[in-house]
Amino acid sequence: MYLTRTPRAVQALFKSLTWRMSGPGKDLYLTFDDGPIPEVTPWVLDTLAGYGAKATFFCVGRNAQKHPELLSRIRMEGHSVGNHTFDHVRGRSTSLRGYLRGTLQCQAITKTSLFRPPYGSLTMRQLRVLRSHFTIVMWDVLSGDFDRELDAPSCLRNVIDLARPGSIVVFHDSLKAEDRLRHALPGTLAHFAQQGYDFKALPEEKRN
Repeated sequence: MYLTRTPRAVQALFKSLTWRMSGPGKDLYLTFDDGPIPEVTPWVLDTLAGYGAKATFFCVGRNAQKHPELLSRIRMEGHSVGNHTFDHVRGRSTSLRGYLRGTLQCQAITKTSLFRPPYGSLTMRQLRVLRSHFTIVMWDVLSGDFDRELDAPSCLRNVIDLARPGSIVVFHDSLKAEDRLRHALPGTLAHFAQQGYDFKALPEEKRN
């Protein structure tokens, strides 16, 4: 069970987390979790380039370590990079020490100020430590592309129906999401480009 739009009450309760971006323009912030992988990420980058779109890639450290050329390409093409832990662990099922170890392993590769917890799962202790070092990015809209029980048109409809100016939208450049992503991403870009939106990357302060 998951919510495709994060309730405003939840966003207000956890104000130290970034749920959406403010500003006067019609901007959309597309994000991609769990890559980079050669089967999906290059196609995502090519599709974004076709619209002059920028996005943010929350990379799993193990994947970025295996495919450094993809991490380099993401940055060379003007996109942002975020830390998504080394092994995509669930915060509430992992000790503070273990979680921070995996985050530091990923940070050694990604060198970014952006962090997104896998599954959106963090303990309060993990949150307190991480927010002093990172901008913790959550989301306003979940596409649902990770859900094998959701068909591709419904995934696209989630984004079209729920996204608004400033929304942070979650997709996944993963094998699990690939079938739905290949339908939903082009549809999202085409729809919102026609509505006059710009697709922007989240601001990233690179860190050592």
